[in-house]
Amino acid sequence: QVGLVESGGGSVQDGGSLRLSCAASGFPTSVTHCMGCFREAPVNEREAIASIQRDGNITYVDSVKDRFTISKDNAKNALYLEMKFLKPEDTDTYICAAPQFPVCGESWWTNERWLQLTTWGLGTQVTVSS
Repeated sequence: QVGLVESGGGSVQDGGSLRLSCAASGFPTSVTHCMGCFREAPVNEREAIASIQRDGNITYVDSVKDRFTISKDNAKNALYLEMKFLKPEDTDTYICAAPQFPVCGESWWTNERWLQLTTWGLGTQVTVSS
């Protein structure tokens, strides 16, 4: 059974930092060609943040560029998201995801079909207070 488990969420002050981790289990290594992070609040739609391919190709959304860094350990099928200069508007549930087909980045995020064919983690809460 495939699964994604996030860890590392928590509460920080405005300007603080957190490091999220995501462990993939049950995936054949060759399947996790791409992993990514999304976030969502109770009243907002799920928003893509960043993705990384096996070859190291990375895509970020503009709102987190220069503040967040995504990385991946291919041997462990683990994903990491280093978040710096956090703002109150970054408060959300952060969710790890992996597409079930060979797609990544904006081609993945902007296509509802690929989003429906995505494995999602349960999420970890990040709260940034002012």
